[in-house]
Amino acid sequence: MLHTAALNLQLSAVDVLSTIPNPGGGSAPPGSEGLLTILSWAAWIALALGVLGVIIAGITMMIQVRRGEGGEGLSKLGWTLAGCVVVAGASGLVTAFV
Repeated sequence: MLHTAALNLQLSAVDVLSTIPNPGGGSAPPGSEGLLTILSWAAWIALALGVLGVIIAGITMMIQVRRGEGGEGLSKLGWTLAGCVVVAGASGLVTAFV
């Protein structure tokens, strides 16, 4: 009995959640091609700089190991990779909050 009531409650909750409209997913307004081009260029430049940052962090780590400074350059690599993750997931992050 209790199992059937819980199942019915779950099914009714699914029905309610499936009827909520999604406000996103619309089409871009006319004339937005220029903005989308700029956003594409910005994403490409940011990821190119991310690759450059990883290379520079690797070079810094090689120099620091030679000097005996250990893993201090590892934090630079971590922050660079974290920035790359944010840039790569920017549209997904914004979509999640909208």
